[in-house]
Amino acid sequence: MIDNEYLDSKAWPFVEARELLKKRQKLLEKKGYALFQTGYGPSGLPHIGTFGEVCRTTMVIQAFKKISDIPTKLFTFSDDMDGLRKVPENISNKEVLEKNLHKPLTSVPDPFGKFNSFGEHNNEMLKSFLDQFGFSYEFKSSTVLYKSGVFDDTLKLILSNYDKIMNIILPTLGPERRKSYSPFLPICPETGHVLEVAILEKNIASHEIVYESNGKKFSTPITGGNCKLQWKVDWAMRWHALEVDFEMYGKDLIPSAELSYEICKVLGHKPPSGFYYELFLDEKGEKISKSKGNGISIEDWLKYASPESLALYMYQNPQRAKKLYPQVIPKAVDEYLSFLDKFSEQPMKEQLGNPVWHVHDGNPPQEKNVITFGVLLNLVSASNADNEEVLWKFIKNFKSDVNRAEHPILEKLIKNAISYFNDHVKIHKKYRSANELEKKALLELTQEIQKMPEGLSPEEMQTIVFTVGKNYYAKEELRNWFKAIYEVVFGDEQGPRMGSFICFFGKQETIDLINNSLNRK
Repeated sequence: MIDNEYLDSKAWPFVEARELLKKRQKLLEKKGYALFQTGYGPSGLPHIGTFGEVCRTTMVIQAFKKISDIPTKLFTFSDDMDGLRKVPENISNKEVLEKNLHKPLTSVPDPFGKFNSFGEHNNEMLKSFLDQFGFSYEFKSSTVLYKSGVFDDTLKLILSNYDKIMNIILPTLGPERRKSYSPFLPICPETGHVLEVAILEKNIASHEIVYESNGKKFSTPITGGNCKLQWKVDWAMRWHALEVDFEMYGKDLIPSAELSYEICKVLGHKPPSGFYYELFLDEKGEKISKSKGNGISIEDWLKYASPESLALYMYQNPQRAKKLYPQVIPKAVDEYLSFLDKFSEQPMKEQLGNPVWHVHDGNPPQEKNVITFGVLLNLVSASNADNEEVLWKFIKNFKSDVNRAEHPILEKLIKNAISYFNDHVKIHKKYRSANELEKKALLELTQEIQKMPEGLSPEEMQTIVFTVGKNYYAKEELRNWFKAIYEVVFGDEQGPRMGSFICFFGKQETIDLINNSLNRK
């Protein structure tokens, strides 16, 4: 029996799962499973956007399993038969790739010298991370499926519907591109290049095409990996050949998806359900690109934060453009911790709307948050702590019953905070001197901290900090009071909730920190 809460949840994975079931239930029951697909173009190294697509699709699968007994599959498909069009900017050994431009990615030597090809290298990088995160998927290689004949029947169908498909594609192209366009891209037997050439003849009976390259005519079968397809036609071909039921894609691919839907219908297959997501932007507001290597890498995020915090970032507002660079990490981490704290106290309806339900497939860890990532970063800064034991000492000063063995999230959080501070905070610190008003306020704050009785909560300490500020700043200017604390004491424009910081760092230690900042030359 399916719980009504699953059927009513407004969380976007449940909305998409219900829509898929509504549109394709009879098809799915006849086939015996629902096939979800994600696509990857391995022309550059995998980046977070690639991970995001698999992560979000997995969230829809999890929701689908709660509203249906129909089994599911997830294919992660690599377009590794594409020709290498340009050399990625973020690769050091570029000459290896420059010598092999236009060849299928699985025919280009690996510039890193680890695998049989550049395509295989990038595929393995993708799989390694997906495995690390624990995704359940089947990896599919375009090269393998073309060469093994899995696509042959659909390729023949495309050839027999050649004119109909051309009539869909050609109106979207410019005059010059129309002259050379063909759905089929033959692999040149002499150069090994993937050729974008006009088709001179097509023989539907023998499944062959004739084209010209370097003044020579060639006749080649479209089957057996001798040709691949232009990607919009390739996309539709995959949907048909593999019987794909659901695939999401970036907003920039909406026009392409619409064309592929039309081609899929020509082939006699109901196009899959779709869901578009907005693109990630780098610090400058530019689209993240594998070839440019801008934004932040998967490895970088995991150096500074947990995979779960990244999954949370992927879950939130998928149809809204978001910046993705190192400075977004602390907020993402603390939001994850906050949602995790709330989960156990929420009724089921609210739990289904809590991102951690989707991050952990309904079973998030029970560990309660002890300290925020933001406060940890400031503890590292204030104490110049380069080792974990110093931070554990501060935490135990405040919460003596904290057991390391029972707090694996906290243990990882501490390691991450040290790494993030050293790489992204320390170099940007700019302390300034306090003006006369700020000096008076900060000195009074040290006096009030000294008077604080033992056992005050972080909230009570925060109230005292507020009260001191009100003695020097109008209500509407209190933001300037905290800004002064952060810039003078912490060397940053933003900082921790002072109540929490004092609790962990200690009263006398905080007093000394403020006094030292006031005496700084």
